[in-house]
Amino acid sequence: MKSIVAENLVKSYGKGDREVKALDHLSLEVEEGTVLSILGPNGAGKTTTVRVLATLLKPDSGRATVGGIDVINNPKAVREIIGLSGQYAAVDETLTGWDNLVMFGRLYHLSSQAANARASELLEQFSLTDAAKRPIKTFSGGMRRRLDLAASLIIRPKVLFLDEPTTGLDPRGRMEMWKVIEKLVDEGVTLLLTTQYLEEADQLADEIAVIDRGKVIARGTSDELKTQVGGERLELVVAESDLAAARAIADRVGNTHSSVDAGLRKISTPVSTGGDALVALVRELDLAKIHPLDIALKRPSLDDVFMSLTGHAAEEIKEESEKIVKSKKGGRS
Repeated sequence: MKSIVAENLVKSYGKGDREVKALDHLSLEVEEGTVLSILGPNGAGKTTTVRVLATLLKPDSGRATVGGIDVINNPKAVREIIGLSGQYAAVDETLTGWDNLVMFGRLYHLSSQAANARASELLEQFSLTDAAKRPIKTFSGGMRRRLDLAASLIIRPKVLFLDEPTTGLDPRGRMEMWKVIEKLVDEGVTLLLTTQYLEEADQLADEIAVIDRGKVIARGTSDELKTQVGGERLELVVAESDLAAARAIADRVGNTHSSVDAGLRKISTPVSTGGDALVALVRELDLAKIHPLDIALKRPSLDDVFMSLTGHAAEEIKEESEKIVKSKKGGRS
């Protein structure tokens, strides 16, 4: 069953020569109980897609359903089955973690007793019980993001939208969020996740939709997308005297023609078997008594994927559309 369906969504901001088309006939589907990651640079249309599907914006044209419910004709019913966590923690910094969750529960029309019970349950689930009575302004970035995600789960949503949930977190905080998200998916939640991080999509998503300039330009698993840009590659640096022999070995392991940077004494070889190829290369170099100065298995970066698919890098662009949305909402949204 398709939990999320979007067909030919179009959304523009501004008029005339200032018009920005945030969504340009965007279409996508998400199977129930799976994770689809929307991967793209700032300004690609990721946040606009989430806002349309979460009933916060009306598209100019196209249609969309969440849980089989039309997001345009019946937004109230959609809001009863979804959770949303945006790029910035939507919590009141003057309140405690406990008070924030109880407040969200009451806003969802839970009884006082039910709101208290759900707040306790979520604080424990997200390892925030010890900090429950502390003001949010004393929380770390990772704690705030966990609390914001907890707030989006007050009603036990069937579908969850996470818009760049780990933006601004350090590597440890990002991994903590990944564990929380993976647990939700194990419990059967359908998840649409936007991110700029290929490794995040690699870790969490069943499928990835790459979007650029408001269009889906590629879709597949992480491995399928990496294959489009040449997959993985082995890189090694050797002594100048070993360069020719090492290249011959790399050619044999990769079953291809390796590229060589003679100045850096670096050999680069595309491979399709990843770790197995690395092990084979190390073994053959050892048999040939060649000791590399450096050796690594490299994966494509987000820029590699985007350069291959779009012809330009994934620049950090702050599009006019975001400015217009924020001005309409009177600040952060």
